[in-house]
Amino acid sequence: MKEHSEDSYQHVLKYTGLFGGVQGLIILIGLVRNKAMAVLLGAGGMGFNALMMSVQTFASQATSLGLSFGAVPKLSEVYEQDNRSQLDYYVQVIRLWSMIAAVLGLLFCVVASGLVDNMTFSWGDHTLHYAMLGLSVAMLAVTGGETAVLKSTRRMGSLARIQILGAIGAVVLSVPLYFYWGHSGVVPAIVLIAALNMLVTLCYSYRCHPLKLTFSRRHLRDGYGMIRLGVAFVVAAAIGSGVEMAIRAFLNVEGSMDDVGFYNAAYMITITYAGMVFSAMETDYFPRLSAVHKDIKATNETVNKQMEVSLLLLSPMLVTLLMMLPVLIPLLFRQDFLPVVAMAQVAVLAMYFKVQTMPVAYITLARSRSMSYLLLETTYFVALAVAIVVGFRWWGIWGTGVAIVVAHVVEYLVVNVYAIWQYSYRPTWQVGRYALIQLSIGAVAYAVSLLADDFTYWISEAALTIVSTAYSLYILHQKTHLWEALVRKFKSVV
Repeated sequence: MKEHSEDSYQHVLKYTGLFGGVQGLIILIGLVRNKAMAVLLGAGGMGFNALMMSVQTFASQATSLGLSFGAVPKLSEVYEQDNRSQLDYYVQVIRLWSMIAAVLGLLFCVVASGLVDNMTFSWGDHTLHYAMLGLSVAMLAVTGGETAVLKSTRRMGSLARIQILGAIGAVVLSVPLYFYWGHSGVVPAIVLIAALNMLVTLCYSYRCHPLKLTFSRRHLRDGYGMIRLGVAFVVAAAIGSGVEMAIRAFLNVEGSMDDVGFYNAAYMITITYAGMVFSAMETDYFPRLSAVHKDIKATNETVNKQMEVSLLLLSPMLVTLLMMLPVLIPLLFRQDFLPVVAMAQVAVLAMYFKVQTMPVAYITLARSRSMSYLLLETTYFVALAVAIVVGFRWWGIWGTGVAIVVAHVVEYLVVNVYAIWQYSYRPTWQVGRYALIQLSIGAVAYAVSLLADDFTYWISEAALTIVSTAYSLYILHQKTHLWEALVRKFKSVV
């Protein structure tokens, strides 16, 4: 049993670290591409690209049927049963519905192109641009279906390579187009990047599961359950987008456009940084959880181990981020963004609760409880909107950071209570102990940011970062024989 436990911890640590590292590399590559875009296209070109990408995202969410997410629970369950014929069948089901979603996406963009052009531009005719986006939306639908296949069949190495190749390819394809065509190269770049991602994903997926063009009405019927969960995921994303839009509108009306910019900057740097750890949950953890969702004991074990490893990995990163924000904000933005520092530092504390919420929240998705998922997500977004209104009116932009923490505490309580009640989820005492210790270190780090002068600030924050890191490494070493693994890796390289 102990050997199995160690193997499980090593698996979670390995893939959380892998996809966290991949996400960090993708962020760095994205910064290179954004810099090239800023130099070659200017602010107007970046704005045009952002507008095209937002339309592409909306069209994809509206027509993809959420297959990249909704198909994972069923396919993961079949994969665990080790029934090759059933697995091949459900891969065919996903591919059929992916093609349907691709056709819907293409038609949506072509039909709506004129209307969208009239709504978004007061000059020129961009109807063709929006129609061309239909090609990228169709390819995204195909890519989403194949990604679900790779996730469910645990092709983690392939998924990591696909993400890296996609990020590098985006730079290689787009920069020459920006250089030679300027603004006119924006839409072709978007389409070519989508094509590259699709072809790379198909290459890996078809190698494992060759394409078979044999479909029937049964394939359509058996895809309804996947679609139901996928649509719930899409609706929840749409609700989230609507709430975020309303929050930004409120900040603009009650405050100014600068307040909107400050909120966006703080939210982006906090969520993006923590997302390096969270990215592993959807890619590796969700399929594993889906495969054991009928077994209460296995579900609890899977959830708690993922939470422990994610908490121990993320906590030192959060203290480091909190310490470095006074340097990072002016570096990544400008000196006039310094008011963001106070908001971002308090918002960092929200991530301690988010990392304890996400693994539990995935239980609802793994069990395909679409309406429950919608209800839980809506509760969080309502809490966030109310907290932002109150926080901003009382304390200005710093109050929005407090509001983000409050909303995540509410989400943590609601999601955990619901899981305990509905799914017999039981957190372990180790999770509570690790969370209490690391959250206490984070709270002290935040208190130092409020009270200390410059010299005391840097010495204290550095010491707290070392303490948080040492504690996490000590626990991970106990559970996974981390040092021995690193030594073996080093010796194999040398």
